[in-house]
Formats: sequence, C-alpha cells, structure tokens
Amino acid sequence: MATHILFETATGFHIFSLSGMESIAEINDQVQKSMMDFAKFSKVAKLIGSLPFTSAENALENINSISEGLLTELLLNFLKQTFSKKTEGIILGVSDNKLAASIQELLSLSCLSNLQTTEIMRFIRYHLDSFTKLKDQDLIKAQLGLGHSYSRSKIKFNVHKVDNMVIQSICLLEQLDKDLNTFFMRIREWYSWHFPELLKIVDENIHFAKLAKLIQDKSKINEEIIPEIAQIVEGNESLAKDIYSASKASMGGDISNIDLETVIHFAERVISLDAYRTQLVGYLNKKMQDIAPNLSALVGDRIGAKLISRAGSLTNLAKYPASTVQILGAEKALFRAMKVRGKTPKYGIIFNSGFIEKAQKNKGRIARCLSNKISIATRIDCFSDNATSKFGTVLKQQVEDRIKFFNSGVAPKRNLDVMRDVIKEVERDFPDMVEEAEPELKSSSSKKRSAAGSDEKKSSKKSKKETSDDMEVDTPKKEKKSEKKSEKKSEKKSEKKEKEEKEEKKEKKEKKSSSSDKKEKKEKKEEKKDDKKDKKKK
Repeated sequence: MATHILFETATGFHIFSLSGMESIAEINDQVQKSMMDFAKFSKVAKLIGSLPFTSAENALENINSISEGLLTELLLNFLKQTFSKKTEGIILGVSDNKLAASIQELLSLSCLSNLQTTEIMRFIRYHLDSFTKLKDQDLIKAQLGLGHSYSRSKIKFNVHKVDNMVIQSICLLEQLDKDLNTFFMRIREWYSWHFPELLKIVDENIHFAKLAKLIQDKSKINEEIIPEIAQIVEGNESLAKDIYSASKASMGGDISNIDLETVIHFAERVISLDAYRTQLVGYLNKKMQDIAPNLSALVGDRIGAKLISRAGSLTNLAKYPASTVQILGAEKALFRAMKVRGKTPKYGIIFNSGFIEKAQKNKGRIARCLSNKISIATRIDCFSDNATSKFGTVLKQQVEDRIKFFNSGVAPKRNLDVMRDVIKEVERDFPDMVEEAEPELKSSSSKKRSAAGSDEKKSSKKSKKETSDDMEVDTPKKEKKSEKKSEKKSEKKSEKKEKEEKEEKKEKKEKKSSSSDKKEKKEKKEEKKDDKKDKKKK
C-alpha cells in the first residue's frame, strides 16, 4: 500500500501523503461517493509539497523525460528535499512503471504503480483546484499549451514546412496559366474585330487587354490618352503614338455599346486574374524559401514545386533515389518504352530547368548529375531544422562546373571539399547545424582513408608475396619440389605407354580371332556346297 503519491500536472509536481488507505483499498460505489466530497477526501490525502514549473520550456523538458521514463534533475531534487529526513517505510505511488523504476534506482525509494494508485490519482485530479487553489481555466490553458508543444515535439511538426500549400499553389498556377492563355486569345480575337491594327502593334497579351480596357471605342479617343497608353506600354512613347495614329486610320468595323461593355468587362476579369497570378507567384516563392530553400536555389521555384507535387510531399521526394527524380514527369513515356522494349526517357520535369539545354551532347549525363544534386538538396531541406539556401547555390555551381567539364574539359572541385567550404560559411549563422554535419564528413573521410589504406595494404601484401616467391626459387626446398614434379611426370608417361601397349595387344588378338572365325565360316560353306553336289549326282 502506497503512503505517498507523486502527482504530475501541466503546472508542476505535487506530493500527497495518504492516511487510511485501508478504507480506499476497496473501491466500491459507497467509497467513490464519499471520496467525491472534498471534506472527506482531505482527511485521507494531504498536500505536503509542490514544485511549479518556471516556464513552458521547462514543463516540456520534464514531460518529455517522464514520457520516456527518465528522472529529471528538477524532480530528483524535489524528491530529495521532501524525503530528506526519512525514507524508511515510505512507499511512493507513481503513475508510470518506468518512472517508478528510475526513482527506485536513484533514490532507493520503494515505488508502487497499480490500480489503487491510479484510482487515488483520479480523486486527486478531481479535487486539485481546491488543494492548489488554481482556477480550472488556468489549468486547462496550461494543459492545452503543453499538449500542443509535446505533440509538436513528438511528430517534429513545423508550421513553416507545410508542403501541401506548395502542392496546391503550383497546381493552381499551372491551371491559371492555361486559362489565362485562352482568355487572352479570346480578347484578341474579340476586340480585333473593332480595332484589328492593335493586334499587330502590341505583342504582349496583358498590354493588349489593358489597352482594350483603356481605349474602348477607337473613334472617341483624343491625344490626351497618349501618356496613359505609354504608361501601359512601359514608357514607350513612340509605340503609344503609333497606336493612336492606327486608331484614327483603322479599318475595323463599328461595335455596339452592349458588345463593347461585354468585351471590356471580360478584359477587366482577365486583368484581375493576371494580377492574382503574379500574387500567387510571389506566394509560391515565399513558401518555397520556407520549405525547400536549397531546392528552389538549385532548380527554381516552379520546377521545385512541380517535383514536390509529383512526389506527393517533400519527404517522399527526399526518399526517392536520384534515378527516380530524373524520370519524374515522364512515367507514360517510360512505360510505353518498356512495353515496346525501346529506349527509355532520360529526363522528365528537370528538362525545363535550363541545365540540360546548356549541355550540347551529354544531356543524359547532365540529367543524372542534376537529379543527384536535387536529391541531396531535398534531403537537406527535409531533415535539417535550420533553413538556408547556401547548399543549393553551391550545388547549382557544381552542376554548371560539370557542364563546363563536358564542354571544355576543365575538371571541377571535389564534392567533399565543396561541402566543407559551405559548412564553414554556414558555421557563422547556424553553429548547431555545423556540429551535426562535421562528424558525418569526418566519418566519410575516415572511411575513404581506411579504404585507401586497405588498398595499399593489399597491394603491399601482393608485392611481398611476389618477392617471397622469387626468393624461394633458389632454396633447396624448391629444388626438391621440382624433382618430385619431374618424377611424377615420368611415372605418368610410363603408365600411359603401358596402357597403349596393352590396348595394341588386345586389338591384335581381336583381329586374329576375327580372321579365324571367317576361315571356319568359309570352310563350312564349302563343305555344304560339296554335300549338295554329291546329292545331285546321286
């Protein structure tokens, strides 16, 4: 039976002393009803010590260690202070078995964790506000905040790395590009019925839509509108004058007010859609800088977002090998080639990055190199806590150096040296990140050195064996071995000769026997013939 109870809350630790445990040992309806009354329960349980948490970080640290069954320094000191005088005869009731075992090891306190302790803790939780004189709202807020922080630390959730927003925004951006292209072509065809010369003068779609909204009826414009036209056409006054003069000498037909209003209303909608598209591009750029800064620095915002969208998430893209990243977006061509047993595609979405277009002949090699760097950049972005784009810029420079190597033959730097230089640059901003990365680099370099050392040892062993063989040629042991080999060879030759002689004798005997058999057959035939002749004569 427990004599004391350790009770953990979101605000701190509490220790209760228990008396009259025999009455609580039998948990039935009458006992539960009586224990719901604070006046009766306060006679059984008394608060003898409490230790509040100093901050939310302190509470999170303690709850993380308690969930793993570890004893923190704060709780250890608190237990030592409360049970400093007497430890004999004290049985501490704890909710977790692992925590009870760790307390028992460090403090030599006998701990207990069973159904009775959980029932007593349930009554303590019910009367906690009256024991500690805390409001229920404050306790609920503390529990809510600690619960959110605890779950976030467990699942490693980061609000800034929600890649679902990137996936949805890139899909919307691609759809907007298609829709805006069709809408702009519709405005060009629609308004060119009234002002066909504007179609030949202005090339950009957004400028055409803004000019259609500004000019409206070509027969009503004046020279005062030229500066506004020049502002739309990015300050080109000569082009604005050409548009004005073309409107005065236009061969287009007249248009009714209702038709003109519908065209202008549609142009306003398309202009607002284009403005939203530019806003969406800026939003995508910000999200990519938060989620995958190295990937966006290497390939760009749109291609990086397309890769994340195609993979399903940033973690899935980080788990993909470089060969899968290389073909992302070309799955149909890949399966078609596998059915026909033809040549498989060398690149998918990464073709639009610009690196492959720069490569003249070695496009497949550059695609493999680029996919390798993309996989490195995504893994850094996915599994690193600190966001930086320096690795992405260095990886981009490595791809450009590889293109130069294939075109001109200039050898690039080693990857290990480049990464060490980047880590030195990042060390100023994120020292924690560098401390985690340096041992990995050291282990990789040590592995390479050990591999090189093992190769050298193998080569030295081979050379030693060769020299030892050369030295052993002149020794008497070697001579004896050679003599034995020659004797064995001579014995084998003699055995072969004997076998050949025996075979020749057998063949001769067989020939003799066959010849004698033939003679006997002839004699028998002749005898038969003579017998027949004698019979005929008779």
